[in-house]
Amino acid sequence: MRIEKQLQKVLEASRKLNLVEEETIKKVLLDLATEAEAKIDFILNENQKDLERMDSEDPKFDRLKLTSERIEGIASDIRNVAGLESPVGRVLKETSRPNGLNIKKITVPFGVIGIIYEARPNVTFDVFSLCLKSGNACVLKGGSDAIYSNTAIVSIIQNVLKKHNLDENTVTLLPAGREETNEMLKAHGYIDLIIPRGSQGLINFVRENATIPVIETGAGICHTYFDEFGDAVKGTEIIFNAKTRRPSVCNALDCLVIHRERLGELPAFGKKLSEAEVVIYADEHAYDKLKGSYPEHLLFPANEDSFGTEFLSLKMSVKTVESFDEAIEQINRNSSKHSEAIISENRQHIETFRKLIDASSVYSNVSTAFTDGAQFGLGAEIGISTQKLHARGPMALEELTSYKWIIEGDGQVRPK
Repeated sequence: MRIEKQLQKVLEASRKLNLVEEETIKKVLLDLATEAEAKIDFILNENQKDLERMDSEDPKFDRLKLTSERIEGIASDIRNVAGLESPVGRVLKETSRPNGLNIKKITVPFGVIGIIYEARPNVTFDVFSLCLKSGNACVLKGGSDAIYSNTAIVSIIQNVLKKHNLDENTVTLLPAGREETNEMLKAHGYIDLIIPRGSQGLINFVRENATIPVIETGAGICHTYFDEFGDAVKGTEIIFNAKTRRPSVCNALDCLVIHRERLGELPAFGKKLSEAEVVIYADEHAYDKLKGSYPEHLLFPANEDSFGTEFLSLKMSVKTVESFDEAIEQINRNSSKHSEAIISENRQHIETFRKLIDASSVYSNVSTAFTDGAQFGLGAEIGISTQKLHARGPMALEELTSYKWIIEGDGQVRPK
């Protein structure tokens, strides 16, 4: 295995982390935040090398792009993580047995977490800070489209680690080749958990080829259902925010599902969307309602590919339904189980929607843009889990730990 020596060093570094004091970890993260701000010019210069190799029309371009403001935001997030309570060593359960044994269930780090991600260099900072705070070492496998950015960021992190006499292999960036990816997915004994962050294609590839545990995150095909009993004023703002706040992220709106009785609201919804140059792929009923009021160059008839697509850009689809039940069926059939919303003033519909929609985050009268660890009060996140095993929704520090049992006795032996 080409990367075995690298992985062995990461494994050794992860074991050393078990002996590092929480206060030291906090100091490392605070220093890293300061260093990231001090090296903004360096990071942006390296990021520009990546941007020059990508078409600016590519939906991933915005995710790849770093700015001074975004780096300052990243530094602020790192400081937030530094100030959070450590998730390690918490007693989840404690009991004393009749035979005198004292048994505790305590949280512990996974050990080594592997992250495979695409054109999102901010993930490099995010993952490291969360892994370090939870006592984990990390193996990073970024895409070739962000290789200059990721290499620069990892060099900054490793310099801060060395400054605090911590093993620089606590974070390792693997080469961008496909062979290294395949080896990483089968690295038994070296990596405890793989988390892919990116497109549905990337997630599918990791799930189908990994032989070590995987938590699926990232892909978001998000719907908002405007119910027969929806408030049009709320709906206008919610739909606009969910689609346009940051269209390249996984919690952005992809499909507006609308009750046929409320098609008359579409021109009002469309007025704000057209100002943001949002392209709409509308089914027959919605198209007829929007035609003439929505800019011709932004309105197209929907086809089979328009629904169940994560656009990651200023594009969305509109699907008309005849009933509440049809809306539920439409969403569950096309959902990636990320974030789904209903706009309604009917409490029974809201409660039924919450029970029947199979997604990690279900909203009522709120924009799906809020699916985010910081917005949920978790401090930060390593990704949005769309599965049901171990973690679901925003994965923060708590989800980056496992647990073990500590049994204390005084000479007891088990009878035959």
